[in-house]
Amino acid sequence: MIVTRFAPSPTGYLHLGHAASALVGYDAARAAGPTGRFLLRIEDIDQTRCRPEFEAAIAEDLGWLGLDWERPVRRQSEHMADYRAALDRLDARGLIYPCFCTRRDIAEAVSAPHLQRQGPDGPIYPGTCRHLDQSNRNARVAASEPYALRLDSGRAAMEVGPLVWHERDEGSIAVDPQIFGDVVLARKDVRTSYHLAVVVDDALQGITLITRGRDLYAATHVHRLLQALLGLPAPQYYHHALITDAAGQRLAKRHDAMAIRAFRAAGEAPETIRAMIGGGLALSRKSL
Repeated sequence: MIVTRFAPSPTGYLHLGHAASALVGYDAARAAGPTGRFLLRIEDIDQTRCRPEFEAAIAEDLGWLGLDWERPVRRQSEHMADYRAALDRLDARGLIYPCFCTRRDIAEAVSAPHLQRQGPDGPIYPGTCRHLDQSNRNARVAASEPYALRLDSGRAAMEVGPLVWHERDEGSIAVDPQIFGDVVLARKDVRTSYHLAVVVDDALQGITLITRGRDLYAATHVHRLLQALLGLPAPQYYHHALITDAAGQRLAKRHDAMAIRAFRAAGEAPETIRAMIGGGLALSRKSL
């Protein structure tokens, strides 16, 4: 059985890059025959930026493209208890800790040459608050200081040992558990992060094949680590090429001209959008 999903954040309109991800997952599920399933998930943990009108527009545009999905749709904002339970399990094993550093604190810390480690997104947090004693942590939390909950990636790596993930058309990829350092899994005011929520959701929804853009390839190191720590199934992955603009830059939500509704308003047909995305993004049938 192949179970795929498309998981947008409703912070803007669906654009050509989003459509590519949705179509790759949808086509992979359909290519699997009667047992293929395609799900839609709304990743709306950032309630300051997510809007109901964008969620409605996403569903409308997907339908116009000819996609259908199973109901009900899972919305992350309705399942915070699931993420809290995962955090509690990690906390009980001493794998997370509160970090009270501000962005300025972190910038100053990583400016020291002996502390500079580079990750996919730039300098890696040096673990300043990892060394605070428990009484200090408790007092600062009780005083309502802002904090983030970080994963102790070194300790986590020791617990799980060597890991791999399976990338379609590439094979086994060795996991680097510390590629992003001690990643943030939640904050005081936002009780989960993308990394934690997506791993929990994929397991609860029975996702067997994750299709997404190449820009999330490095994040898979973190996701596979969390799967192992939480005893969750390891799906297979396919990271497709990115849709870029004329300058070769990855499409983002600011590219209003590439919004699907702009193409619709211009009288384009769904088949035109598929042709623009191109067959090169399709998951090869030989690997299904």
